[in-house]
This record gives sequence, structure tokens and C-alpha cells, in this order.
Amino acid sequence: MNSKTITTFGRGLCAFLLLLISQAWAEAPGNSRQIHTSASHGANAIIAGYEFSHDSNEFKTQRRYMVSLPEGYYGNTRRYPVLYVVDADFQFQHVSALALHLARMGKIAPMIVVGIANQGQSDYLYTTTWKSDEGEAFGGADTFYRYLLKELLPSIDGQYRTNSHRALAGYSLGGLFTLYAMTQTGSPFDAYLAMSPSVWYDKMHYIELLKRRLQKAPIQAPLFLTLANEQEMGVDELVSALEGYDKQQIHWQFKQYPSENHFTTALPALNDGLLFLSPNYGLDGGEMLALGDYRAVLDYFAKRKANWAGFHIEWLQAYQFGKYLFWSKQLNKLDEILAAVKKEFPDSLTIVTVQLAKGFNIKGDGARAKALLDSVSKEGEASPYWHREMSLYYQSLGDETKTQRHQQKALALAEQYRLNTWERWELQ
Repeated sequence: MNSKTITTFGRGLCAFLLLLISQAWAEAPGNSRQIHTSASHGANAIIAGYEFSHDSNEFKTQRRYMVSLPEGYYGNTRRYPVLYVVDADFQFQHVSALALHLARMGKIAPMIVVGIANQGQSDYLYTTTWKSDEGEAFGGADTFYRYLLKELLPSIDGQYRTNSHRALAGYSLGGLFTLYAMTQTGSPFDAYLAMSPSVWYDKMHYIELLKRRLQKAPIQAPLFLTLANEQEMGVDELVSALEGYDKQQIHWQFKQYPSENHFTTALPALNDGLLFLSPNYGLDGGEMLALGDYRAVLDYFAKRKANWAGFHIEWLQAYQFGKYLFWSKQLNKLDEILAAVKKEFPDSLTIVTVQLAKGFNIKGDGARAKALLDSVSKEGEASPYWHREMSLYYQSLGDETKTQRHQQKALALAEQYRLNTWERWELQ
């Protein structure tokens, strides 16, 4: 079976088998209806994103898209990079969950994830490919590209606080479209993740498209290219072609997954692709100790600003940085350290200060915790974590009125900012 058959037939077979299984389960006596009712009764939905639709002039019909916002989005005014994902009905849930998890763990910068939905299998084949002798079922990549450029991207930029950084990710034929978008002059994307792309399409004509594009000008945007344990995808031939260009023409990295197949490779490949865009992003406290004094740590963070999505000291880096300062006995330099943070990472000053105050509250040094919290009181009034530490300070003094006032404010802000469950419980 060739790769084209694997791509088109395989997904259809999976859907058919899942349909049969679900029908058999539903028809089994005493199973589906009763279990479904008891499982959902009184349950709270865990929401990772939302699906929307809008009218498309390019397609003369409605198109769907999904959006997942980074944690803390509603609690600040920052602008975020956007990761666009092709074939969203198949890919969006695990991609958005992975992006949220890696950002929470301090491995990548927080980002907005937008799933570009397809309208079924025939639409998927049509929109991800250009015209060729493969048949009339293919050939709508130029329309799909114009739809993104003229309709979807402006809509996302108008609705959400985006910055200028946009990455495009796709798998299989979606990976082929990702590569196709990379060859378009003036592409709005500045990073590409192509996972097991179907380079076989149109007798591997993509390699010629890339050659023509690079004859015009270098491609500045980085490319992360992957392949599973599969044959006849055309990726090996593409890698050979890429090896013929120098790094000034195109910046790319290739990784193969010999233990994964065409279907299982998407998640690990995307994980590595996001890390490729944010190399050596975060540090834990022990790694900070190995660097030396605070100046070396801040310099390390400053270099991360050159990553595709930039760098901010997020909550986990602030927590680790606070621990590091206690461990390394640099607390006598706090005024100097916080002045440096304010100058180089102004958006992160409050969270760093709050994490230091947390350390002093834990150690029973309420006076130093209060002094730190007072130093950022203007910004802190809008921070649930600032109010949480103020409530703990007043609790240590036995002032129940102020303890409750700050605690209730912390919880109210958590609700207002739509913080996730784990964050709300952290404030209890």
C-alpha cells in the first residue's frame, strides 16, 4: 500500500471502525444510555477551547475554526504568538492541550492555538493540495491559502491580543500544505512545523516548488520537519534537497521517529517542534545555581527573547527564581535584583516580587513579605496571587478582617480572569 492510500484510506477506515464500535456499544443491552446519563449528571465541563464559524468569501460558504487561549490571558494585556494547526477536527485537542502543558511547565512561551477546521475528508484532500494530474478531488491549496491570508488571520487578529509571530503546523497532507505555505512569497507565518508531510503528492513536485522559491530569496522562517517509521512519503528526498542549501538560505531541522507510525507520530513530533521554536527556554532552581549569581540568570533569560515566541518570566520561572535567590543567599541584594527585573522584564516584576514575598511568608518573616508586596501594590491590586500573599500576611498577625478581605478578592479575581482549576485551588 503506497503512502497516498495510507493517508486517505487510513483515516477513513479509522472513522468507519470507530463508528461500528460506537454503534455496537450503543446497541448492547443496558449499556450506553444509562452510563452516559449517570456520567454526565451534575458534571462540570472542562473546557480547553471553543469552536466558531464565519462566512468565507473565498469558499462561498461557512468555515469553522477553534481557539484555545493561554492560561492567564484574561489577567493581563500582553499580546501573544499564535500557533495555527491544519486539520483541526483531528488535531486541535491534543495540540492545544500540549501547548498549555508545555507553557505551564515553563518549557515554551504561552501562545494562542487556532485550529483550522476542514469540512470533511473531501475538503481536507482538496484544500491541502495544488492542482495536478492526481484528479479533480485535489487542487484547492491556493484558495485555502487566500482564505487564511485574507479572512481567518485578520479575524483572529481582530478578536484576540496577538503579536506578529504566527507558526503553522500540519500533519500528513496538512504537513504538505504547511510546506506549500512556506514557499509563498510574503507568507504571514514565521515558523513551520511539518509532521510526516505527504511530499509524495504530485510526484514530489514540492521539491521543485521549494527550489524555485529559494532562487528568489532566502526563507527566514524556521522549519521543523519530521517523519515516522514509514516509506514513500517523499520526506527523505526532501531532506536530501534541503541538505543542498546553506543555512543562510533556509533554517531547518529534521527528526525521525522510528518507533512511531504515520498516525501516532503527530503528538511527539509536535512536542519536539514546539521545543525547537523555544530552545532551552526555562530553568529550574538547581540549574540557576549552576549558572552563578542573579546577573548570569537574568542574562540567560534575556537571550531567550530571541526565540520565536520571545520570553517573559512566567509564574514557574518566577517561582524557581525565588527559590534560587533563597538558596544562593542573595537576599541582601533584593533591591538591586528587582530593579534589574523591572528594567529588563517589566511585565514580570509583580509576579517575581510576589513569589519572593511568598518565600518570606513561608519562612515566617512577614515584615519582609509585606514590604515586598507594598512595593508593587499598584499592580498587585489586580493580581490574585498578590492578594493571596497579603491574606497570609494578615493571617499571621491574627487580623481576620483583612485576611478575609484579601482572600475574597483573590478568589474574585480568579473568577474574573477565568483561571484554571489548579490555579484557583492554589489560591484556597
